[in-house]
Amino acid sequence: MPRLEELTREERLHRMRHSAAHIMAEAVLKLFPGAKLGIGPPIDTGFYYDFDLPRPLTPEDLPRIEELMRERIASDVPFLHEEVSKEEARRLFADQPYKLELIEELEGDTVSLYRHGDFVDLCQGPHVERTRQVPEFKLLSVAGAYWRGDERNPMLQRIYGALFETKDELEAYLRRLEEAQRRDHRRLGRELDLFSFHEEFGPGLVYWHPKGARVRAIIEDLWRQEHYRHGYELVYTPHIGRATLWETSGHLDFYAESMYSPMDIDGQLYYLKPMNCPFHIQIYKSRVRSYRELPIRLAELGTVYRYERSGVLHGLLRVRGFTQDDAHIFCRLDQVKEEVEGCLDFMLLFLNAFGFREFNVYLSTRDAQGKYAGSQEDWEMAQSVLREAIQERGLPYQVDEGGAVFYGPKIDVKLIDALGREWQCTTVQFDFNLPERFDMTYVGQDGRHHRPYMVHRAMLGSLERFLGVLIEHYAGAFPLWLAPVQATVIPIADRHLEYARRVAARLREAGLRVEVDERPERMQAKIRDAQLQKVPYMLVVGDREAAAEAAAVRLRNGRDLGALPLDEIVDRLAREAAERTAPSPADE
Repeated sequence: MPRLEELTREERLHRMRHSAAHIMAEAVLKLFPGAKLGIGPPIDTGFYYDFDLPRPLTPEDLPRIEELMRERIASDVPFLHEEVSKEEARRLFADQPYKLELIEELEGDTVSLYRHGDFVDLCQGPHVERTRQVPEFKLLSVAGAYWRGDERNPMLQRIYGALFETKDELEAYLRRLEEAQRRDHRRLGRELDLFSFHEEFGPGLVYWHPKGARVRAIIEDLWRQEHYRHGYELVYTPHIGRATLWETSGHLDFYAESMYSPMDIDGQLYYLKPMNCPFHIQIYKSRVRSYRELPIRLAELGTVYRYERSGVLHGLLRVRGFTQDDAHIFCRLDQVKEEVEGCLDFMLLFLNAFGFREFNVYLSTRDAQGKYAGSQEDWEMAQSVLREAIQERGLPYQVDEGGAVFYGPKIDVKLIDALGREWQCTTVQFDFNLPERFDMTYVGQDGRHHRPYMVHRAMLGSLERFLGVLIEHYAGAFPLWLAPVQATVIPIADRHLEYARRVAARLREAGLRVEVDERPERMQAKIRDAQLQKVPYMLVVGDREAAAEAAAVRLRNGRDLGALPLDEIVDRLAREAAERTAPSPADE
């Protein structure tokens, strides 16, 4: 086995993180001698280990575990590999039920183990040679995790740790983590009164509060306006469909685990919809279509419902009911390339509007060994069209060979947020499956029936997820055009209330979203509260401002613009909002 210094950086980190997980398990066993061990793998930024413990861990437990880990690392004992019989492994882990379960599932007659000091664990390795080769680390948090990811199994406690080769790398990661926590959309959703979840009445279901609903409505209004401008027709479809619909589409064969149990209505089974596409197909098929009508572009903000395990639900980013920014294009072969190019142009418009300047493009192609809908010629045509559309737009891209799903190749666009994280956004997906399953046709110029090409297309993905990303990208400080409250008028004293209301009325007449802070609080407290609520503009009014038909303007980043005439303030805010300027999040 090569020595640590002979390995690549990724290989070294893998061994270091894996070894740290074992050292952490040993430390936990010292604190809790009766602990039952789950598994402890390395992950991209560090490691974790799952434990069944006699009591819940607290944040105060982590420093003590770290201390025991550092003692073990300093002891500089070797990691030793062993192969033992299954019988011997059962004896060694007689008091570890989760390990015994894993042993029974192993193939072959021997079991691979790793030891350091007195601690032994089931493991294929590899590890560092000695404990002192484990570098700087930090234990981060404790979370619940079902054994083997199955909610029918016991809930274990998972301890996460971060580990990098150098102290500087670790500290840089911890700073990024702190910034990510500051931007966490779940916390900001509560603090800014945007949305809530009520687990007791249904986990993974979003309750939009007035301010959050306002932001969502602004996004939806832009979405509708631009779709009409780009030649789409908007539709609304039912939330449930009979089982025969989902049998025809193939969802009951391939997607049933993500669908909710059926409802019996008048002796027929109905399902909540997990997708909008079968409904759009029914609209297409509602009458005979001519080649002259194509392309037909149907778009919908369609709410769908998918079963997600409770352990993977995560704020707005992973929910059970969400609204897809969905569209389906039905076109002829000679129209396909232009339609795909139009989707990419549309994508650039939306990303720019919301202030996302960086993104990565991926082209997923067919696995030559797999089973797929459609002919080889169709696939070659579709992949060629997608590739040419990307190249003609001058977009750098990566090819995901074999990454396509069985019914067609696709383009995925992942936006990059203020922290450099990737988020799935736009998808342009060919589908050779559903047109065949639903026997979709159009009458061609030759008077014969032909099969249309179908393109699934989403610009934002789901509104819930996109809003979660948007909140974190801006740390809740939305650009003016998106802010639920664009300005707060702050009267210095009660005698200035009447003028403050006149200022607010003037701004509202210009189409701006304004509040007056009429609370009996000190002016500085009102300014501070408006800043905490991420309101872009604070307009302070007193005797001088009322006499001059003006307001003292403050920005949420602390800048004081001084007293400006009311006409100038209205023009400034109205122009900024209309231009949909989206400054860099760093500017806030």
